[in-house]
Amino acid sequence: MNKALKIVVLAKQVPDTRNVGKDAMTAEGTVNRAALPAIFNPEDLNALELALRLKEECADSTVHILTMGPHRAADIIRDAMFRGADGGYLLTDRKFAGADTLATSYALSCALRKIGADLIIAGRQAIDGDTAQVGPQVAEKLGLPQVTYAEEVLQVKESLLVLRRRLERGVESVECPMPAVITVNSSAPEVRPHNARLVMKYKHAMIPTEMAAAADSLSAQMVAQRDYLQIVELTSSDIVCDEQQLGLSGSPTKVKKIENVVFQAKEAKQLTSSDEDINSLMVELIASHTLG
Repeated sequence: MNKALKIVVLAKQVPDTRNVGKDAMTAEGTVNRAALPAIFNPEDLNALELALRLKEECADSTVHILTMGPHRAADIIRDAMFRGADGGYLLTDRKFAGADTLATSYALSCALRKIGADLIIAGRQAIDGDTAQVGPQVAEKLGLPQVTYAEEVLQVKESLLVLRRRLERGVESVECPMPAVITVNSSAPEVRPHNARLVMKYKHAMIPTEMAAAADSLSAQMVAQRDYLQIVELTSSDIVCDEQQLGLSGSPTKVKKIENVVFQAKEAKQLTSSDEDINSLMVELIASHTLG
């Protein structure tokens, strides 16, 4: 019989980078999140599904979301609860603003020390950065073993996971002791849809800031009476951390520019399967240093 696991999924509310416009970047070189629609980072949804499957396999296990961001990021915690997560933690503070991967992983690792977990699962990377650094950096900061590019848990033993990894040239199975950090590919199973019963159960879930803003509402009164509707809100003062390693002050990475590249019809060409067309394409790609 598998032991109950305390699983924490690292998730991020990201700007929809499919709609990058002229106002998508601030003067400080960071993404202007207010100018873009916010969505649940796609590969974090794959990570959530893997966590929920583990929860089903290991009786009495729990799944909680940990996300860092502004108050509106509580939306993805509710989204995860509608799919089967038990609750979540929102790490929010102006001191976290402008964090790169180093500062983000530092803040998350400090929060995880407070929360505790048998297993930490995250998406491989976020679409607003594409660095795939936060998960591995969290593992290093916590001194935990890590498995990257995971797409399926093959077996759960008492204190060991057997996972399948999807690599560039094939797949491999690896064993990993727990506690550990796992990052998940988009090749993993897609996340399950919202469950109607869970939507009805958790639709009023709030963080304390939201409760304070709606203090006189029936929803806020309901949340105050039901612990399972209370999403935990953590600030820098709630975790043990060095504030110099947070936000912009702890971020050595600086973004110079972002832009939206739109291909015009005149930039496209049709090729046949003839040797002449293929040879012409190869010459062009080598000349532009796309290949070679």
